[in-house]
This record gives sequence, structure tokens and C-alpha cells, in this order.
Amino acid sequence: MRDLPSRREVEIPIFYKGEKLHTTYRVDFVCYDSVIIELKALSKLGGVEESQILNYLKASGFEIGLLLNFGTRSLEYKRFIWGDYHPQITQVSQINQEEKA
Repeated sequence: MRDLPSRREVEIPIFYKGEKLHTTYRVDFVCYDSVIIELKALSKLGGVEESQILNYLKASGFEIGLLLNFGTRSLEYKRFIWGDYHPQITQVSQINQEEKA
């Protein structure tokens, strides 16, 4: 509704030792051609989901990713920053839907 520049289900090529593989990653959304958005509906986020978005960031060359989980009572999200030295994950935050209403 706000006309944010975004692309849905973006394929990212995967390279191994300089060779492009036949398979690709498929990212839920890429916004502003620089931010990866991954959507989940799980009772709890875990290491698998964190690894997934970190792999997407590494493969794409993008620096910022958001992991959004709609499967809990309150919206749960994590922000990821992939830098030259090491990845950074901000603490899990929740937005209480009742407080926003």
C-alpha cells in the first residue's frame, strides 16, 4: 500500500569454489534492492532460520536482513547485519499486537 520498492521470491545464485551451482536460494522479499526479508510462521525461531538468512546474505552480497515470525502471539523479528568481519544479530524483539491496537 505504501509502494515500497520490493521484489518477491527472488532467486539468488549459489557458488561453490567459484563454480555456479544448478540450484538457487529463493528469498521471500528483497526491499530497496538491498534488504532481505524472510517470513516465518513458527512457534519459535531457532538456529536453522538464523543460518538460512545468514546464508542468503552471504550469497547475495547484501548486508541487511530481517527475519519476521508471525507464528507467535506477538510479531517476533530479528535484524541481521553481514559485514566484512563477522555477522551481527540483534536481540529478538517482539511487537505486542494488543498494545498497537
